[in-house]
Amino acid sequence: MLGTTAIFTLATVGGAMVLGLFVAIALNLNVKGRGFARSAVFAPYVLSGVGVGLVWLFIFDPVYGVLSWILRSVGTSSPQWINDPKLALWMVIIVYVWKNLGYCAVIYLAGLQSMPKDLMEAAALDGAGNFRRFVSVTLPLLSPTTFFILITSLLSSLQAFDIIRIMTPTGNGTSTLIFEAYLQAFSTYNRAGYSAAISVVLFVLLLVVTGLQLRFVERKVHYS
Repeated sequence: MLGTTAIFTLATVGGAMVLGLFVAIALNLNVKGRGFARSAVFAPYVLSGVGVGLVWLFIFDPVYGVLSWILRSVGTSSPQWINDPKLALWMVIIVYVWKNLGYCAVIYLAGLQSMPKDLMEAAALDGAGNFRRFVSVTLPLLSPTTFFILITSLLSSLQAFDIIRIMTPTGNGTSTLIFEAYLQAFSTYNRAGYSAAISVVLFVLLLVVTGLQLRFVERKVHYS
């Protein structure tokens, strides 16, 4: 349960942040149609988790799903995403990263657009290439944005419920702390006390992680 929670949280937060940063860089380019692209990227974040879970469940279905049909058309069988506990976890992770990618991208885009252009121009005049400017100028200036996204995404992932509940209703390899607390209290187990204990562990975990972030990560944040 704790291991599943750790894998789910690290994969969803890390995946959404890394992909969101690169998507934000692409959306920051002055190209035609970028307004529509920004809306399209952010749209999944505001959709209902239940609706998103149902649509992706149809895509991943190993018998009737769209992905299964595509794989069969090229002579390959579909993995048992729903029945295999390990694949079920990664199935949920993929969907959750897709849903939250737009949030990270929009926040990073706001950070990119608020950067002082004179610093980038000065770095270019000093001979720094695109990669060097990204590593030495862009990333340090984005540290407050990264810190904000890290905190909010981490808390959101630890409380993720709707997509997991829809795609794996019995917790087949996807029993994170909050979902296991639900299963113990409201499913056939009827173990309210155990569910309450899991909820306390989750609360303590959130408290400890937030405290560590505020103590150590904030020192590396660049505010000027």
